[in-house]
Amino acid sequence: MKVPMRDRLIEAATELFYAEGLRAVSVDRVIERAGTTKVTFYRHFKSKDDLVVAHLERRAELERAGIGAAVEHADGDADRTFELIAGGLGSMACEPGFRGCPFINAAAEYPDPSSAVRQTVQRHRAWCRDTFEEIVRPLALPDAAGVAADLMLLRDGAMVAGYLDGEEALAASFLRSCRAVTRAV
Repeated sequence: MKVPMRDRLIEAATELFYAEGLRAVSVDRVIERAGTTKVTFYRHFKSKDDLVVAHLERRAELERAGIGAAVEHADGDADRTFELIAGGLGSMACEPGFRGCPFINAAAEYPDPSSAVRQTVQRHRAWCRDTFEEIVRPLALPDAAGVAADLMLLRDGAMVAGYLDGEEALAASFLRSCRAVTRAV
């Protein structure tokens, strides 16, 4: 099955951006990796930043699908949801080639909060916080939004720990931390 050129460009960019950094990879390298031309690239993307946004949106889709599957599978059980998310984070953050959270990395490379890249990062992070808040809502905590912010901080820390810890240790630590935050409030 032939992959549409736009998707090939995003896939090529994702490989290169994640391995080497957003700013370090030129449009020419993405074009070469995708096996196309500049004319074709610019038919699909007005600028490199538009490609970076498309790359982040693709990464967001994957993370949202994983978290969404955990929520659905747990059927309203917050603790089970966190168990599933912990397992997913552990395996993702400890796989070979893991280079950290693509959203945190993008925010570091694009410091201007009004840029399209940072806006994409913020939308995804807002989605994550909102989803964490939905997960804990049945627990009737006095500050579900605050707990969701705490859980976001734990998620960010787990992404960094992926460089340093093993899969099982990371997953267990994330789950213990989620349980502590949701029970201590």
